[in-house]
Amino acid sequence: MKAFSLAAVCLSALFIAGCGGSDNDAPAQPQVIAHRGASGYLPEHTLGGYELAIRMGVDFIEPDLQLTKDGALVAIHDDTLTRTTNVAALFAQRNGGYKVSDFTLAEIKTLTVVPTSTGKTSYPGFTPSAATPFAVPTFQEVVDFAKKQSTAVGREVGIYPEAKQADPVMEDGILKTLNANGYNANSKLYIQSFSDATLRSLRAKQIAQNNKMPQVLLGVATAAADGTPRMGVTGASGVQMLALKDVAAFNEGVGVLINNTTYPVTKAFIDQAHAAGLKVHGWTFAQADATLAAADFRKFLDMGMDGVFANYPDLAVTARNAYVQGK
Repeated sequence: MKAFSLAAVCLSALFIAGCGGSDNDAPAQPQVIAHRGASGYLPEHTLGGYELAIRMGVDFIEPDLQLTKDGALVAIHDDTLTRTTNVAALFAQRNGGYKVSDFTLAEIKTLTVVPTSTGKTSYPGFTPSAATPFAVPTFQEVVDFAKKQSTAVGREVGIYPEAKQADPVMEDGILKTLNANGYNANSKLYIQSFSDATLRSLRAKQIAQNNKMPQVLLGVATAAADGTPRMGVTGASGVQMLALKDVAAFNEGVGVLINNTTYPVTKAFIDQAHAAGLKVHGWTFAQADATLAAADFRKFLDMGMDGVFANYPDLAVTARNAYVQGK
């Protein structure tokens, strides 16, 4: 990616508040969610990666959440530290591995998050503002960073946390953090999970706390025997196919797998989801080639998709902006 790419993305987005200025008056448009931050360019789930994505014009940053041994919520995708950190260079294995839940927050804070796949430790023309841009952040640190960056870029940066474990302790920790930071039904926020049981439990707790917040059920776009669109999720009893109107009873949206021939996303599915009152977000757009990525985004945006999870946020923002301009 050339050094001038950030400026180019911002210039193309100005009129719809993609890289500066208030977006309070902007029309409804498909949302760009930075998948694990700018994970195609920098180490995933780091303040440096989140900041690059924000500078590229995304609407949301996505912290996947895990619990430490001492009960802190940290932003990391895997339930182990092996793939994304230098833990093996600093600690011996515990219980045969490096589970996040076997390490305290203080120990995890000594680690460095390393790049994976196409990621690197720097990006041309970008200097992270965080003192430790490639450490494992806590959920609270991500929230604080999103608020600080919102002020810096002149638009609200949303957060899209995922409960990676079906765990009441995690549910309570997520709600405690969000409540303490003033999030509510009108916030730029989605809580996501692959577990419908977790989201049902979260919704019940939100109602009890009189603070209902937007939720998204992750899974696959599928259909019943008669062809009626269904949301496919994996539960304790195996794969379940949920009616979209039932999903809408405890969620505001669905996140569906893209580019899978077994579970293709169709316009009929998106139309039915919209009819049920659900937003539809697609995961994960991981095409690094700009031309191929543009075609991929356009395909799903033309179907009416409301949001995209992207590893390369600048490509997603450029494609989204071109789509909006064309409308």
